[in-house]
Amino acid sequence: MPGPGGKGRAIQLDHDLIVFDGECLLCSKFFQFMLRYDRSQRFSFATAQSALGQQLFRDQGLPQDDFETLLVFVDGRCYQRLDAIAAAMRALPRAWRVLGLCRYLPGVLKDPLYRGLARNRYRLFGRANRCMVPNADIRARFLDWEPVEEEPTA
Repeated sequence: MPGPGGKGRAIQLDHDLIVFDGECLLCSKFFQFMLRYDRSQRFSFATAQSALGQQLFRDQGLPQDDFETLLVFVDGRCYQRLDAIAAAMRALPRAWRVLGLCRYLPGVLKDPLYRGLARNRYRLFGRANRCMVPNADIRARFLDWEPVEEEPTA
């Protein structure tokens, strides 16, 4: 179960990992931001809709059909909500690290703020009709990439 501050129990992963809602346009923008600024390629990725994403959400005691948080795993430790964003920002170079300070905001402020944005993200930012499909250059950074079979046309 997730612990205090949005931290879940430690699990064994070979990579630092970001699990995001592949249908959420805001989440996809965060993914693209991380691709751009994670120049050392510290993070691998998975969508919440993938088999790995589903398992990790289940392991954290979270629903597998309503992804109101992204998961960020750093050194085997799982972070959720604003703490997840803070953990990802701390791993980036230079000025982006200052955004990691948001982890020090009190929970009574940061959790309702994050939850309010998460609950309204589709309405505010939009939703893709299907999970995002990374191009060939990016697929190598996905731990659980499974190509979607196109349905045959009649």
